[in-house]
Amino acid sequence: MPEIIEKKVNLQFPLGHHLHCLIAQIPNHLHREAGFHPVEQQQQWQTIRSVLELVAAGEGNLKKLHFLLFPESCLPVNRFDPLLEAVRDTFRPNTVTMIGVEHVPLQEYRRFLERFRADNEEAIALVDRDIDAGDVLEMPVNWCAILVKEADGGLRVFLEAKSHPFHGEEFIDKYHDLYRGRHFYLLRSKPSCFNFMAIICLDYLYRNLYESNIKQIVDHANQLFFSTRQVLDALFVIQCNPKPEHHAYRDAVSGFYGEYLEDLPGVREAVTVFGNASDETRLEGLPVPQGFGHASVVINRHHRLAKEQFPEFSTDDFNGAPVCRLRFGSGTRLLYFNLPLHHELDPRSSRVPLKIHSIMTRNPSGGWEKIPATEPADGYWIGSETEH
Repeated sequence: MPEIIEKKVNLQFPLGHHLHCLIAQIPNHLHREAGFHPVEQQQQWQTIRSVLELVAAGEGNLKKLHFLLFPESCLPVNRFDPLLEAVRDTFRPNTVTMIGVEHVPLQEYRRFLERFRADNEEAIALVDRDIDAGDVLEMPVNWCAILVKEADGGLRVFLEAKSHPFHGEEFIDKYHDLYRGRHFYLLRSKPSCFNFMAIICLDYLYRNLYESNIKQIVDHANQLFFSTRQVLDALFVIQCNPKPEHHAYRDAVSGFYGEYLEDLPGVREAVTVFGNASDETRLEGLPVPQGFGHASVVINRHHRLAKEQFPEFSTDDFNGAPVCRLRFGSGTRLLYFNLPLHHELDPRSSRVPLKIHSIMTRNPSGGWEKIPATEPADGYWIGSETEH
């Protein structure tokens, strides 16, 4: 199973105040050839760049943004450097950008790790162990980048490869198999004491007969709690997923928050953010699925999130799971909301677990504009239930 590597990052988040997250639920148009690759690379980059420019401008309260989440496999690899430049030169300090990158051969992924060796030293050793063990240099890698712009303005670059074996479980063809990533990062921000991870789609579910990724994450977070009294505060799941409502996700969510077999203090108050590609996503050579979209935010049921139904989002318990879930629609949207504070119930009656600050859609000029909230005018408040 992948190794969890802890890294300290210098992020000075506001103490005692909620943090802000933006999910870019944008489309992917991919074709398959030894992995998946963007079809219209320039158009895809223009969409990504429009989001980066919006964040850099910081209109309204976007200047308070802390976490930016893009879909799996959405960034053309030849636009990786422009992405780094945009984040380094235009983003505010104390921001984290998580984005899935176009599939590349393992030897190219290894070169990216070497380029950012200072932040990926342990990951390089794990990849080199696989390279020494067999003929794997041409295997495609589904990977993501976690870009941390620290409080002093410096940029840290952490790279992860998806650990799920993908097509290799179904086809005896090594060129349709994916390299299995060997590590996840647990980023521990100082002095804020906010700990978070990012994983890719099916890595949330992947398990074998004896182990599972999620169980490993839970056990590591529990050990963190027992040794330091810190916890895993947020888990970000980067997706290009046609079946975000699959029962397997509900099962994993239930186990993560349910405390069925053991007490789980390390993740009890963790916020899980699922960021998906929108319903305009197309995968060439495969049947046209209808299920993309529906990014969501999942928190412990003791937050007592009231059940609501609006055109752009709803709240529920994920078909009876021991959670409260905020579920968005399937269209191409930017979804800006706050991450709940760690405590279950705030005694101040004016406080609620979640607020959606804005939902944005594309305008004819290629930019983004707000979809007006129904009430109140300044945002979507999601209230709390007074009783179970």
